[in-house]
Amino acid sequence: MNKSSIAVIVLNWNDADLLPKSVGSLLKQSVKCDVIVVDNASTDDSRKVIESFGNKVTTLWNTNNKGFAGGVNTGIRYALQEKYEYIALLNNDAVADKDWVKHLVDALKSGQDLGSVTCSLLNKDGKKYDSTGDYYTTWGLPYPRGRGEAVKGQFDDDLDIMAVSGGASMFKAKFFKDVGLYDEDFFAYYEDVDLGLRGQLKGWKSRFVPKAKVFHATGSTSSRVKGFTTYQTLKNLPWVIIKNVPLSLLAPMILRFSIAYFGFIISSIQRKQLIHALKGWLVSMLYLPKKIRARHSIQSSRNITGEQFSKMLTTELPPNAVKLRKLRATYWAIRKKH
Repeated sequence: MNKSSIAVIVLNWNDADLLPKSVGSLLKQSVKCDVIVVDNASTDDSRKVIESFGNKVTTLWNTNNKGFAGGVNTGIRYALQEKYEYIALLNNDAVADKDWVKHLVDALKSGQDLGSVTCSLLNKDGKKYDSTGDYYTTWGLPYPRGRGEAVKGQFDDDLDIMAVSGGASMFKAKFFKDVGLYDEDFFAYYEDVDLGLRGQLKGWKSRFVPKAKVFHATGSTSSRVKGFTTYQTLKNLPWVIIKNVPLSLLAPMILRFSIAYFGFIISSIQRKQLIHALKGWLVSMLYLPKKIRARHSIQSSRNITGEQFSKMLTTELPPNAVKLRKLRATYWAIRKKH
């Protein structure tokens, strides 16, 4: 089998029923790519399904569940070792359009400082957007651009973005060699934003490529574990700020973020997930010294100024932050009166 310059990594954990569609869509790409399936110690019929692909895919078996970050890192390390030029990631609950790889590779070839690209990540029926890349706000809150919006042509233009979605993206191998891999302490959620910000600080650009399309069944894995999203969110969000935000922007962002973070905990109480929230907060604080050390390394090697980083942020709040929007509106109303 002739080796391609493109590796596409599919991470799997107990989703045997999803693999035939996701892997199958990669085997039918208009541009040849090598498929690497990484299994995170599944206990269902995944091994049987994966082995049924034969030599059409390369399989890597983790002996324990390393989460998204650790799981894809297994594949990325292998791809770097095998000297692939381009490394893509596709969720096992996603199906790629036949020209997905072609559009992403063409985009990456168009700019020397372009390190990562993402696509139109659509829901299963293609009628709504799941993501067109990630924003990062002045509140320290990331969110997927366009999530939940009906497809009406509003995201039809190529555009530089802050970070690419880990669920369907492609990178130059040079990017990982320069920036590093995903932070495995994140396990899952916001590790892609963390990596994207680290790339931006190094001077790498990220771009949204609308012609590349993937159809995604959002949250099919995480929804199976009660409290998983709450725990990971409360654990990981502070680390993104601590590691990546330049000192000149840090104090005001942490102040705003603290308000939002407290709101998340209150919301967790209302959803009867206080234990998961407190566990997330506690683990986040325990790892804080490690993340501060990582911050020193990241900030000392960055190639852009705090002002340049500031221009990449949005002042908007995530669309689902309804209570936070009301609080902000109340604050400004009081300010105007005085």
